[in-house]
Amino acid sequence: MAAGEPGMAMRLAGRYAAITGGAGGIGRAIATRYAAEGARVCVADISAEAAARTASEIGGEAHPCRLDVTDPASIAEFAAFTNGRGGLDILVNNAAIFDLAPIVEITEASYDRIFAVNVKGLLFTLQAIARQMIARDRRGAIINLASQAGRRGEALVGVYCASKAAVISLTQSAGLDLIRHGIRVNGIAPGVVDTPMWTEVDALFARYENRPIGEKKRLVGEAVPYGRMGRPEDLVGAALFLASGDAEYVVAQTLNVDGGNWMS
Repeated sequence: MAAGEPGMAMRLAGRYAAITGGAGGIGRAIATRYAAEGARVCVADISAEAAARTASEIGGEAHPCRLDVTDPASIAEFAAFTNGRGGLDILVNNAAIFDLAPIVEITEASYDRIFAVNVKGLLFTLQAIARQMIARDRRGAIINLASQAGRRGEALVGVYCASKAAVISLTQSAGLDLIRHGIRVNGIAPGVVDTPMWTEVDALFARYENRPIGEKKRLVGEAVPYGRMGRPEDLVGAALFLASGDAEYVVAQTLNVDGGNWMS
């Protein structure tokens, strides 16, 4: 019996969830599953058109909201928008970008861009929604998307790795601080996941490692103990668990969902 079918209890019934970067990839998969589990879903994305398209395809009570996490005014508008619809119970901080280069070629512009989205944007989106939850005396769940890259350094991926390590650290600090308000903050660290972003990632590795297009993607997939790259749908179980009452006693943790790539 599939989630949402008659007779199946929906684990997020009556909840209101927002997923940043929700128009595609992992964010879209999570938004789709949350809706199937009974949640009202806000698909928040920097592309208003993509957010609207995804919300329409999900159907039900899914709706779009444009959100640029690098813009404080946009974050404020997002918080006001969701507050006007009753206030969020669940926030998934999924919006992120990627870049790579050898250490001696990293540019300040690349550093600033990655940290603006992956760290600063995540933190201040989390802050805005935590304030909303506290004002409404709402016991909520906030889930931050980190990465296996945040667990270790990688020769060509220094800035991205550092940004995701910061996400894991912020998840710990925010989790310890906000649990006194009944807000559970946790994270998910995906491994290599086959999303549209991997076209860009593969091209960058091809450039810096002198590989043919497609070879890096094939090799990283073969190296996963499970035997393949992850798919966006592989992340939704952890995202559903952390949003649900089943994770009531889980605080400040980042769960690895990576096919066995990293053990911690």
